[in-house]
Formats: sequence, structure tokens, C-alpha cells
Amino acid sequence: MRVGSADAILAVVPHLLGFHPAESLVVLGVGGPHSRIRLAFRYDLPDPPEEGLATDIASHAATVLGRQHLTLAIAIGYGSGRQVTPVADVLIPALREAGIGVQDVLRVADGRYWSYLCDDPGCCPPEGVPFDPARHPAAATLAAAGLTVLGNRAELVATLAPAVESAKQMSEAVERAQDRATRMLTDAFADPRYGDVYQPVADAGRRSVRLAVTRYRRGGRLTSHHDELAWLGVALTDMRVRDDAWARMDPEYNADHQRLWVDLVRHLPPEYVPAPAALLAFTAWQAGDGALASVAIERALDADPDYSMAQLIADALHAGLPPSAARLPMTPKQVAASYARLRSAGAGRVGVVRARKANPTGPGEPSARANQAGPTGSSQARTARAGQDRETGTGRRGGDPSTVRQSSGAEATRRDGGAEATRRDGGTGATRRNGGTGATRRDGGTGAARRGSGPRRTPKRDSRNGTGRSGTGGAGRSGRAGAGPGQLRR
Repeated sequence: MRVGSADAILAVVPHLLGFHPAESLVVLGVGGPHSRIRLAFRYDLPDPPEEGLATDIASHAATVLGRQHLTLAIAIGYGSGRQVTPVADVLIPALREAGIGVQDVLRVADGRYWSYLCDDPGCCPPEGVPFDPARHPAAATLAAAGLTVLGNRAELVATLAPAVESAKQMSEAVERAQDRATRMLTDAFADPRYGDVYQPVADAGRRSVRLAVTRYRRGGRLTSHHDELAWLGVALTDMRVRDDAWARMDPEYNADHQRLWVDLVRHLPPEYVPAPAALLAFTAWQAGDGALASVAIERALDADPDYSMAQLIADALHAGLPPSAARLPMTPKQVAASYARLRSAGAGRVGVVRARKANPTGPGEPSARANQAGPTGSSQARTARAGQDRETGTGRRGGDPSTVRQSSGAEATRRDGGAEATRRDGGTGATRRNGGTGATRRDGGTGAARRGSGPRRTPKRDSRNGTGRSGTGGAGRSGRAGAGPGQLRR
């Protein structure tokens, strides 16, 4: 499908993001021989307007577009002129200075749009051009292809909200799972054959992960099996179990994997949410569904701001890395062998399980933060971009040098050729700034920001790279439609 006119572009944008944007700036990156939309990302508009935030937005947009070698952009501001115009005034020259052509910059409000670049009253009258995105053929085509649109981002956040109706049953199930882990740890502690008392829990956890993944791939669910959900949650606090699950995320079964992690995120208590939420973010990124990846990262970092797997994926999303970077260079067997080498080398405890502190002669209750060994656990890798969300889903599956890898159970980002993955809060305002510079975060996905004690906020952004959450090669939602803007015609 070719998208050529301004109202066609506006009809497509909600399908690219997965929801109707409000008080937002959406930037579309266009490139390739057929001028297709390769990247779509959204920023929360500063309210009240703030010059520093507008400059940050423009700079980041130019950086991401340049990194993806996109030479043409379209920007749409959703909101009042008071909110949109200050950002548009900074964005247009910033993009041009970066060598990126600006095809059009539009403002949308109350069912009408205006252009900042067109001064022809016959084409763009002062009162704006009326449009109805839902009635445009492009919207109908995308809806028929399965690209549904939520009313707003808050509705997307609600899809991962805790399942309060089962909270009591899950609390009891978690206690039983903790008791099970404690018994296993205590038995191993008393058995001289075990150099790593956590190994039995890790082995049992990996078996449970394998069975759960298989069940979901066959169309099953665990939502009525609270004990199994709880045990998975406890076991995933061991890095060996989590990384085994990570290595099983074959993109062919992406939708099934997402159902599994959504069920765990919704049913587990907060202290057990980080691992499944980070795994959900990875699978969503694989599929080009940056919006879901963003919300999942938000859940993970809300529960544990230092969870390094979530930070790693947030970095990749913030940098605008495409789904092609979400590769699985290790198999479950290779992950297990990697941990076995660490154990035989005397690296000590490589996995940590949160168990009940029940037996005074047992191993006690170690910390649940089981992911601190990776290089992204450093304070430098957790650098600000506070409150920024960007949901990405770039449409290119290959050719990007920056690849997220699993290495000996520790999260790592490989940066080749100077490509740098800076912090991106994938749609989450859950990013927090360390060092007393102030924290801004998203409240419930509604776009509301809370200011910390620092001198100014950083813009929030969420973006989707590319084409299609799961169709056409799994790139970002935009290209799933094969959208090519050509020349905007009004």
C-alpha cells in the first residue's frame, strides 16, 4: 500500500504506534529505494513548553534518523499550537542541519491538521484541513491486516496491569514456591556433592521453563495454574533460568512467547516481575512491537530500577536499534555450558534465587537481584535519559552492526564500528536519573511527568522502528503496511 497524502499519513500513524497519540510529537523516518516508512517514534510534548526539552527532542530525533541512514522525515505534532510550535521550530532546522530532508511538519487537533511548511491557503487554509483517520482507506487496509489501534497509550499499559482478581491465590502460591526453593537449597546445602547449592533450583527451573514454553507454543495457558506461575517467577530470579528462557525465544513463536510473559507479568507480585517483563520486552522488540516493549520495560524498571537486562533492552530501544539486532546467538545448551564453565572455574554463585528464610541452618534468603554480574550493571550504563520513552520497531532485519548478545549469563551490548547504544527507556518513564540530577518518570503510561529535584526534565519518547510487529519479516509496525509516503499531497 502506498501512502501519499497528508490525511493518509495521519490515518496510518495510529496503526504504526498501536494507539492514538495525544499531546505527542511523532517522527516518521523515510528511506530506501521505494521511500518507505522505516521508523516511527513518538515523544511526549513538553507541558509547559520548555526550550531545553525541545532541543533535546530535536537532537535525539536527528541522531536516531541519522544512525538508521534515513534522509527524509515527516513530523506530526498532536496538541495545541502552544505545545507543538516550540518543538517544531527547533526540530525543522535541526533535521536540516543534520542533512535530513523535512517532507512536512503537521499539527493535529480537534479533527483538523495544519502544515508548518505549506503557506498556500488554498491547500492549507488557516482554519485547518478536516480529516477523519478512521474513514481513510489506509486505516481500513491496516485494520484488515490485523493492526488494531487502542484508544491511547494508557490502554496499552492496562494490558499488563496486575491481575488483582487472583492476587490472593498468587500470594499463597508464591509462598509455596518459596518454600519449595528453600527446601531444595537446604537439602543441597547439607549435601557435600553440591559445590553450588543453587544448582538444583536452577535445574528444576530450566525444566519448568522448557515445559511452559512448549505449552504456550501448543496454545495452552498457565493462568489457572497459580503454583506453576509462582514457581516460574521464583525460578526466573536465577540468571541461569532466565537466560535459558531468553535463549528459547525463537521469533517463529513470538506471539506464543508474548502470551507466556504477559501472563507472568500480570499475575506475579512486583518483586518477581523484572525477569518476565524484560523477557516480554525482548520478544516484543523481536517482533517490532516497540510500544509493548516500552511498557514491559516500564514494568521491569518500576519493580527494580537496577535490573540490568531491562536496562540493556532499554539502551537498545533508545538507540533505535532494529528488531534484527534482537538475535539469539546462544542456544539453551550453550547457555548451560557457559554457566558450567563459570562454575568449574570457581566463579562462585552465578545465579541467585529468592527463597524463604525459613531454616536457620539453610542458606538463608539471598537478594533477588540476580542480574548484577553483567557489564550493563555499571552506573555509566544506567545513565539518565530520565523519563524518556521511545517505542521502536525498525523494519530492517539485517545489516545493523549492533547486536544484543548473551554472554556467560551476563548481559552485554556489542558495539561495532562505533555504533553506540545509549539509554532508551522504551516507552517507560521508569528510567531514573542517578546522581541527584533529578528524575522524571511516566505515571501509568498516561504521559504525565513528575519532576525531580534536578534543574530540568528530559523529554519522554517512545518509538517503533520499522515495519510490522510480526508480519513481513517482523520489522516494525510501519512497514508492515509497506507504507511509502512519496510526496505529500493535500
